[in-house]
Parts: sequence; structure tokens; C-alpha cells
Amino acid sequence: MSVSVPETTSRPARAFGIDLKTAGPLLALVLLVILGYSLNPAFLNEGNITNLLTRSAFIGIIAVGGTFVITAGGIDLSVGSMAAFIAGMMIIVMNWAVGSMGASVWTVLLGVGCSVILGIGAGFINGFLTTKAKIEAFIVTLGTMGIYRSLITYFADGGTLSLNNAAREIYRPVYYDSFLRIPYPVWVFIIVAIIGWVVMNRTAFGRYCMAIGSNEQVARYSAIKVDRVRTVTYILQGLCVSLATIIYVPRLGSASSATGVLWELEAIAAVIIGGTMLKGGYGRIGGTVIGALILTAIGNILNLTDIISNYLNGAVQGVIIVAAVYLQRGSLRAGRRAKKAE
Repeated sequence: MSVSVPETTSRPARAFGIDLKTAGPLLALVLLVILGYSLNPAFLNEGNITNLLTRSAFIGIIAVGGTFVITAGGIDLSVGSMAAFIAGMMIIVMNWAVGSMGASVWTVLLGVGCSVILGIGAGFINGFLTTKAKIEAFIVTLGTMGIYRSLITYFADGGTLSLNNAAREIYRPVYYDSFLRIPYPVWVFIIVAIIGWVVMNRTAFGRYCMAIGSNEQVARYSAIKVDRVRTVTYILQGLCVSLATIIYVPRLGSASSATGVLWELEAIAAVIIGGTMLKGGYGRIGGTVIGALILTAIGNILNLTDIISNYLNGAVQGVIIVAAVYLQRGSLRAGRRAKKAE
């Protein structure tokens, strides 16, 4: 059965999802690069660019999952706390494995498996409570955000969980090594983004997400299993958080209540900056990738210059979110006026 989606979402995507509406974020990224280089030529050094891309991978991967959730009309505020909880559980499991059978690749794989299971499970819980219990996604994910943050604080006894040194030495290359001079986290980000783009733009699931976000009742009348699709979007979000955590843990080899703080803000900001409609109905994976790079570039520029304090990075991101949503509303009003004029 064909599914009706808004005219803007039915246009074929071009060049990895970059169309006219994504040109704005892309132009903003180019201007940021120029600004960064003009303020400090070290901005375009290979080491700095590599660091920028690697750091953007964490938020970018999570934001890809968030694009599906927001496109389907949902929201997930728990991703940062979820990442902290998953990281802590991975460390606990790997430390236990080292004590039981020694440090080996299997120890790391056990931790990775734990991460995937927890990510999928956490996503399912968010989706189930939202769809079956009929609780607003904002409330559900706000609640689980507090639960996960409290759990990691409890397991760490208010301090920090540290990975066994032997296990960390084996796990370390996942973050610090590279292939073709591109760090592994960046490769993971690229693969996740490509898969996300294909699913969003070339599969029925992606069309269903857009249809549900545009008009849930019409989607139900079109025989779309709304609850199932929405639950799957949260599971995808949890899986993306799991993948981001897998490549993040070897960076510091530790987890605490401070891990993942403001990641939900950055992930949502990346999605909105990239052009995905906050109210749902239209999502761009390509735009999300650009949004993640923009946020990381802003933080990187603040680190390299003294324009404003780096401690205000969160404030800058908050302003960007408000501005992006305001511009989206202006675009929608202009579109409605144009249709009335026709």
C-alpha cells in the first residue's frame, strides 16, 4: 500500500541526502572552516582535523539514531545518561571477565556484546513505554535519563569506574588506531551514516517514519503499524548509543556520572541543525552528519581561540537549537503563504 508523505519528503534525495534545504547547514560548515582557519591556522592541521572528526563521531552516530526518532514524531532525552550507564556496565563486565579468565580479545567482545544488548534493551523500554503505555516520549525519556544517571552513580559509588589496564591495552586500538589514516571511530560514523541514509530514503521503514511524523492518524488509516515503527526507532536509537559507547570507552577507559553529560543536547542539536523537522515528518541523515560536524567545529574553534570561554559551549549549542527551530517555523510559514498564493 502506498503511503502519503509531505511533498518535501517525497522528493528524491541527492548526493548523500544533500538537497537545497541542506545547503544552508553545508554553507554554515564551510563558513565555520574558513572562520576557524582565519582565527587560528592550526585549525586545518591534519592532527586537529583528525581529532575533530573523531570527536564528532560519537555525537554523529547517536544523532543518526535520533533522526529516526524525531522524524517519527518522538524525542529521546536519555541518550547521554544511557551512554554513561552502558559504558559503566561494559567496564564492570570486562573487569569481571579479566578476573575470571584473564585479559583477551574475548574479554573486549564480551563487553561489546553487553553494550549492544543494553542499548537495544534500553531503546525497547523507551519505545514500549511511549507506544504501549501511552506516556509522552518527553516524560518517558526524561525519567529514564534520571534512572540511568543514578544507576551509574550508584555502581561507581559516586566516583569513577576504571577499566582494567590489561583489558584497556587490548581495547585501546579501537579508538586510537586508524585505517587509511582515518581513525576507526570515523569509519564507524561513515558506515552508520550511509546505512541510516539508505534506510531513511530507500526503504519503506523510512517512509513510514515520515508518514507517522507528518500525521499519525493518516498513517494508521494507511495500515502502517505505528506503534511498531515508533518502537523500532527507539531501538535504533539505543543501538546507535551502544555503538557510540563501544568506540568511546577505550578513549579514557573509565565511566562516571559525568560521562555523556549534554550528549542529548548535542545529538538533538545536530539533528535539528541538519534540517530534520522537530515536530516530525521530515528527516535528513546527510543534514544530521553536517550538523554533528558543525557542533564539533564550534567546540574546536572555542578551544583554539579566546573568543569566548569554552565553558559556554553548551550555551552556544542551546542558542543554535533555538535559532534552528525558529528558522524552521519561519520556513513553514513561508511555505504555507506560498501555497495560499497559488
